[in-house]
Amino acid sequence: MGFLDNLENTLKSLESNEQGKDDAERAHRARENERAQAQAAAPFAEQLKHSPYTAELLKQAARVGFSLRTKVHVAWLGTTLRLEARDKRLELRPTPRGVVAGYIENGKETRTEPCDFTGSPEELVRRWLA
Repeated sequence: MGFLDNLENTLKSLESNEQGKDDAERAHRARENERAQAQAAAPFAEQLKHSPYTAELLKQAARVGFSLRTKVHVAWLGTTLRLEARDKRLELRPTPRGVVAGYIENGKETRTEPCDFTGSPEELVRRWLA
């Protein structure tokens, strides 16, 4: 019986090694994919952080929020710009194709649209708070 037990343990060990290798390979591919996505979105992240459009957007958000008697909270979460007012959120997220504006109400994303840096930031804020 000792030989069979030893053989069974060896087979179990080999199976777990193969499974561990598969899991590690899958995790490595996922990390590489995330890294490639981040590199592709990097120019748009820089544009979002340093653009005059963003500065004007923050100014307009404060102005429109004040007129509605609503405090607009601003936060940078990594490369994402989040604006919060009451139960509404606007997230500007850099992607490999450009910056996307995500509208979130009551914790659920209602819609997304591409953000046009040549347009008016005030219109974006009004659409968000309307």
